Amino acid sequence: MREFGFELSLCAVLEAAGEPMARGHSEVEATPNGRSEADATPSDGSETTPIVARQLGGGVARPGGRVLDTVLVEPGPTFDERATITSDRIPQVVIDADLGPGRARRVTDALDCRPDRARSIAEHAAEIGVLELERRSGHLHARQTARYPADWFGEIVGIENKPDLGTPGALETQLRTDASLGLVDRIVLATESYVTGAHRNRIPDEVGIWRFDPDDGELTVIRDAEHLAVADSGVEILDRQPGRADVAIASPADKRRARRRIAERAYGKGWRTFSFPNCGEIEPRSEHDDVQLPWCAWKNRLVDPASECGPDCPGFDPGDPPAVDPAADRAAASPWVADPDGHKRDQVGLDRY
Repeated sequence: MREFGFELSLCAVLEAAGEPMARGHSEVEATPNGRSEADATPSDGSETTPIVARQLGGGVARPGGRVLDTVLVEPGPTFDERATITSDRIPQVVIDADLGPGRARRVTDALDCRPDRARSIAEHAAEIGVLELERRSGHLHARQTARYPADWFGEIVGIENKPDLGTPGALETQLRTDASLGLVDRIVLATESYVTGAHRNRIPDEVGIWRFDPDDGELTVIRDAEHLAVADSGVEILDRQPGRADVAIASPADKRRARRRIAERAYGKGWRTFSFPNCGEIEPRSEHDDVQLPWCAWKNRLVDPASECGPDCPGFDPGDPPAVDPAADRAAASPWVADPDGHKRDQVGLDRY
């Protein structure tokens, strides 16, 4: 299977059945009711189903220099408080701002960015329910609708998807970067290939290995991932050439901020980032329960609509896109809340801007 279809199938199974190591089982299969036979919810009722997202920046000095294929974010003690605020990603500059639910402050003083940028970000934050705005003496002021819960997320797991280990590309360098940086708590390689001893020797010892069959949803843990030193300084490999490597040192504070960025991005984005094209050959289906993925009847496989669909495809059949609701599907399958009640109080006069 191509990497895009492999990635979507893995995300669907992880969202339905949870992470295999978290439950102490060596094999995971999604069941018809969307949960594994060993349910991931503990007896105390706390939420352990992870937030699943894909294609997130996994660097510190250069966030987009390393892209994590799949990310799992485990809910922390105050997850429900975070979910109540907004379904969207909260901008980092708003989280870092000297603001609270009490006295309103002028946004150009509270947000550490250019004045025009501060106003734009504040207005966006108000639209998604994070800030309340008011105008005083011609200046825009803001306060938080609720105090930001710093410990809303727990462990973060990064997954590198490589269905075919016969074409590894820069896999070894990517995994060594993840291990030396220690930004996520654990890093895992997911593959459809049979994993040989030679493969294991090229994969850092800290990296876990999963073998995943996207056709039947079976996920087997070949090797458990070790916990990385997320609380310590890390070394980010920026570029590697024969005989040399350019690196940057990430401090514990830098890593904490980057981890929060990843968690927020994962919460707001999720993994259903694809759209269904205007083609009669596309069906919302998959092999895994009720998950709706872009299946092409003409190609008889999952497709990436952004790169494979459209008039240039020989099988293109113009038509209406399937009626799907990705947000409703995500809310039903995960702890993400699509339309939270929030803490926003009534505001007067905001229609002036």
